Amino acid sequence: MTGSMGGMTRVLGTGALAAALLAPLAGGAQENQTLKEIERYREMLQDGNPAELMVAKGEDLWKMKRGPKNASLEACDLGIGPGVVKGAYAQLPRWFADTGEVMDFESRLVHCMVTLQGFERDKVIAKPFSGAGQSATDLESLTAYVVEESRGVTIAIPQRHAKEVASFQRGEKMFFFRGGPYDFSCASCHAIDGQRIRLQELPNLTKKEPAQRAFATWPAYRVSQGALRTMQWRLNDCFRQQRFPELKYTSQASIDLITFLGVNANGGKMDSPAIKR
Repeated sequence: MTGSMGGMTRVLGTGALAAALLAPLAGGAQENQTLKEIERYREMLQDGNPAELMVAKGEDLWKMKRGPKNASLEACDLGIGPGVVKGAYAQLPRWFADTGEVMDFESRLVHCMVTLQGFERDKVIAKPFSGAGQSATDLESLTAYVVEESRGVTIAIPQRHAKEVASFQRGEKMFFFRGGPYDFSCASCHAIDGQRIRLQELPNLTKKEPAQRAFATWPAYRVSQGALRTMQWRLNDCFRQQRFPELKYTSQASIDLITFLGVNANGGKMDSPAIKR
């Protein structure tokens, strides 16, 4: 009896050890399956992406004569020539000779609305983002149109001008800067492999492949909010979650961070407007 019990103990002990060793593997398999299901869900949603409506509205706005100067945006130079939209988003932020500044797409769009159409800057940027379930703002619709014109285009954020290099360097410092009540930085969530908040993956933006995938899919339509969200909105929301002071729309800080993220993503292919949860 004692021998039987001893043997059973050894068997149970071996089984417990095996279970303990296999548990992480089972957890990993389950996690991989969850991620695959999330990706399949996103692919299903991509068919009939509501952002297509914003793209159409944005194209109309781009070509429509508006503002005090009764002009369209068709002469707007996004960096590769006046009126050239195809592929322009994939090369922004960049330095512009006419302003002497590095500008991302949204800051350049505001510049063109002011200089070409005569709108007042303060009024243009008064409400850049729509609320959940609200109609897209003009800025959001115009962004949707222009980024769609770069779908499939290789990301090539330039670093030729000294100010472009300086913008990247400042953006890198901000990415790793820790502060706020939680002592967070962008890197707290986005410089480590395999991190996730609930079902939301947190890509490691310091590595080429995840950086390319992340940058290429913004702007994006957020299903949970019923709204198209731009890259400026994405950064603004990250600052909110870190409990940092609100990031000013099209500020130098926002442009520098986008420059840092974009340069890290160089070589990827734009796939935006995408769709996200």
